Amino acid sequence: MKSQVTEEYAQIDQLPWAPFPEALSKGGIRWKLLHVGPEMGAWTAYFDCPAGSSFNAHIHQGPGEYVLTKGRMDVRGGKDNGGDTAVAPGYGYESAGARHDLTNFPVDSEFYMSFLGPLVFISPDAQPLAVVGWKEVQGAWAAFMESQAQVKKAA
Repeated sequence: MKSQVTEEYAQIDQLPWAPFPEALSKGGIRWKLLHVGPEMGAWTAYFDCPAGSSFNAHIHQGPGEYVLTKGRMDVRGGKDNGGDTAVAPGYGYESAGARHDLTNFPVDSEFYMSFLGPLVFISPDAQPLAVVGWKEVQGAWAAFMESQAQVKKAA
């Protein structure tokens, strides 16, 4: 029998902000990894998105849910372009297979999101460029936290 997943707690305001990779975004987006759930391929993060920032084109391989806690997010180009415009406080659901050619933030914004499955970042002709799932975010976060520990050790 498999063991039960251990419960976790994250004090969000005490976690450092990590830069979200510029290869996957523009404009200085930062993030905090809150949880990974390998048993479901899930991961949860909190994002800080400065005015003018955006995520590069991607496809959700599994569903996701978000809560916009601050600001505005134009999902799939925003309401004026056939997508959604989320205004805080707001909730959104992304279905498996949802394609986002443009998700941008016209004002300083923050949101919490849980993903079931990876995101596939794509080129303009929909060719996969990067697959980002729980293993990749866990590895990126661990590397970031190690770099922070090294900075503290050197100080």
